Formats: sequence, C-alpha cells, structure tokens
Amino acid sequence: MGKNTVSDRPSVGVHVVTGATAGLGLETAAGLAEQGLHVVIAGRGSERLAAARASILKRCPGASLDVIAVDLASLDSVRAAAAQLRERYTSIEVLVNNAGVMYTPFERTAEGFELQFGVNCLGHFEWTKLLMPLLLADDGARVVNVASHAHRANGIDLADPNWERRPYDKFVAYAAAKTANILFTVGLEQRFAGCGLHAFAVHPGTVNTSLGRYMSRDDMRHLKSLVAASAGLESGAAPPPIVYASVRDGARTSVWAATTADLVDRGGLYLADCAVVQAAAHATDPIAADELWAMSEQLCGPWGAQRSGDA
Repeated sequence: MGKNTVSDRPSVGVHVVTGATAGLGLETAAGLAEQGLHVVIAGRGSERLAAARASILKRCPGASLDVIAVDLASLDSVRAAAAQLRERYTSIEVLVNNAGVMYTPFERTAEGFELQFGVNCLGHFEWTKLLMPLLLADDGARVVNVASHAHRANGIDLADPNWERRPYDKFVAYAAAKTANILFTVGLEQRFAGCGLHAFAVHPGTVNTSLGRYMSRDDMRHLKSLVAASAGLESGAAPPPIVYASVRDGARTSVWAATTADLVDRGGLYLADCAVVQAAAHATDPIAADELWAMSEQLCGPWGAQRSGDA
C-alpha cells in the first residue's frame, strides 16, 4: 500500500476509482480488479480504505491494488492526494470519478461550496485537472464520470451554483450536480479528444446504497413526483415505480465504460445499461459546458496549458 518504486510499478494500466470504499465505488473497483487490472482505491479514512482493500482481495486473491486517502469535500485534500499519485505513477489509463453525495441537507465544503456541487462536481474537476498529466501520458486514457438520470429534472443555475440567492432544495441541487457531471464530460471531450483521451458520463441505475441515508418517507414521495414530472406525466398521475438495481448491476456500466473496446476512439457520450443513451439537451449543450468549465476554473484555479491539451 506504500509508494511504488520503479521496480514494483504495475505492468498493466492504472485504474483510479474515487469513492471506492463502499457501494458503487467498491463494486466498480472490484469489477476492474477481477479483470486483472491495477486498481487504486481512492476514498476517505484509513480504516475504510484498508477494509475495502481486504474485501477486494477476499473476492480477487492476488489482485493488484493500491489505496489513496482523499476527501472530495476539501480541495486541499484533493491536491495532496493527487500529488501523491503523481509521485507513485507515471501514467493513468482510466479515472473513474465515482465519489458523490446525494440529497444532503444544506452544508458547505471546506472551501464554502454547497456540498453536492462541491463534492460531485468541483472536487472531481480539480482531481481530474491535477491527474491530467498522468492521463495524457497513457495512450487512449478514459475519464468516467458517474452521473444520473436525475439530471433530467433540471439544469444547473450557473449564476447561483452555491445556493446563496435561493432557498435550498436538495433535490434540485442534486439534479444540478448530475447535470454538471455530464457537462464536465462534454467539456473534457471537447478539450482532450485530440490528445487521445475520451470522457464518458454514466447512469448506474437506481441503486439502494448508503447515499440515500438522508431520504425520509416524505422525501421519497417528493422524489416520485419529480420522477413523474420528468417522465412527462400529468399532475396527479401515478409515477412509475422506482426499481432498484443491485450494487453489482449498478457498477456494470462504469466497468464497461472503463474497459470495453466498443468505445475506442469515441467519447463525450452518456451511458446506461452498458449502452449509449441520450442525455437531456440541457446537459449536453456545448455552450453550457464551456460556461461551467470557466466558472469551475474561477472557483478551483485554471488548467493552464492543459486546457487546450497542450501539456
């Protein structure tokens, strides 16, 4: 679990998964390890990381694993963890930006960003920026951003992403963050496809994980009404039932996006059920993607030469 030396660096591509200590992230990391790939388990807490590593090794004896502590709610933590990975590795083949929070009460990150926007979007923006030199060092690297069909409910208010001018709505905030994940994917593809790097956004399905711990029964009723509205049902009409996928099924599309030959030389795509699907128009608008990118740079810092793929 320590720093890799020149002699013990993995001979297969490095696959980094955030939020990999539980739920979808852990299952994604395990699924990649089962394919014989070197996996870096990124997440919070040394005990959680050790437990995740032990869990994968029990399932995949001899798996090639590393761990890195990172808290996406702190840009200082993101920067420190990225610096450690740049010391350990010379390239990254796949970066799976899986970590996230969902439907949280109003809270701010260490830098003062609204929590869902800060963790799901800005944390991964900075993480990807700092690891881009390693991604560009790999021929055909991929970035996989875990999004959600929840993005269909609404876009992101770029004039007030941190909820400083509006009453906070955790459902709207989550949908906005998931929209931002897809717009970030579009922005990455626009900037780096010419360098051989491709980006994908993934809908894992509705998976019953610990992310739903902030949901009350009233919240579930409200969520069903949002599902009905996004499905175009008339007011009062019964919404479609929420069908939960297993964690293993939920991780399948992330693993597929990271490894399938079907996506070679393709990118900027939204994926679900191991297939390309259409995202909402507001989440794929290239102008909105540029506006989100510019705002994220203002909040986190510029990408410099890498922004144009010149690094």
